[in-house]
Formats: sequence, C-alpha cells, structure tokens
Amino acid sequence: MASEQSGNATDYITVEIYDQTYHLSGQDPVHIRELAARVDAKMRAVAAQGRTVDSLRVAVLAALNLADELSQASSADPQLGHARAVNLRGLLDEVLEEERKTGS
Repeated sequence: MASEQSGNATDYITVEIYDQTYHLSGQDPVHIRELAARVDAKMRAVAAQGRTVDSLRVAVLAALNLADELSQASSADPQLGHARAVNLRGLLDEVLEEERKTGS
C-alpha cells in the first residue's frame, strides 16, 4: 500500500514493507514504490524459506540477497550498478533515520 502526502515543507510517499509503514521522500514516487514493493517481496520470500520470525534478521537476510543481486547487475554495467547502490543507500538511510526518531 502506498500513498502520496503533500505537506508544507516536504512531499513524502507512504509505503508498507513487511507490515511496517514508512514515510519516504524522493524525486520519483513511482520508483520508490517499486523499490518498497521489491524489498517487501524479498523479505516475505526470505521469511517463507527460513525459520526466523525476527523481522530484523529477515531484513538483514533480504538485504544480503538484494546486495548480491545488485553486485551481479553492477558487473554487467558498473555505472548503472553504482547509481542503483547510491539510490538504495539513500533510501535505507532515510528509513533508519526515521526509525531512530520514532524508536520503532
């Protein structure tokens, strides 16, 4: 589920990843939704294959899977891989900062 909210200071996109809601900002809302859907799908796939119910462990394993996919993609086109890595790092930083603020 995703929606766009307009505020006085910032526009943000609300996405749900692994049953958690995140408010993200960025230049391309469609791309952010696609990334969130991909992360959600990867986390659900990892959870379905493993025995852990700890969402942090699921997130780390999903991140490792996505990093492996990114690594393979960047081998084919290093510039594209670098740009994708920078974008993903920025989104991850936003989520972690929000979690730090809310204590979730």
